[in-house]
This record gives sequence, structure tokens and C-alpha cells, in this order.
Amino acid sequence: MATKPNAVADITEECESCGRTTPHDVTVKILTESPDPENAEFSREPYRVSECTVCGTTEQTRMNNA
Repeated sequence: MATKPNAVADITEECESCGRTTPHDVTVKILTESPDPENAEFSREPYRVSECTVCGTTEQTRMNNA
């Protein structure tokens, strides 16, 4: 069975905790913003989640600023 290399190389970003540019794992998550269970299905928003692979610091940024 043939294997394929990862489509995306390591993503490097500035890490405030490390104070330098380090590799990060970047994902997109759908998070619920409303604490009210009745409106929870209408308050989901995409967030970009970036985790430093050196120190483990995680940063979440809302992608839809409407």
C-alpha cells in the first residue's frame, strides 16, 4: 500500500508563551456560544484553534465576526 506525505507541512506561528516562531497544530472547531440550551443550536460559530506543539498553549479565534 502506498503512503502519501502530509498535504500541509508544519504550520509555524508566533507563540507569545515561547516568545518565538514554533510549529502549531491548527484546526477548526464549531463552538456553542450561548449558555441557554434553547438557543444553543442557533449560536454555533466556527473558531480557528491553534496549539503550540512546543509549550501546548492554545489560542482560539472566532472566524465569523458578523
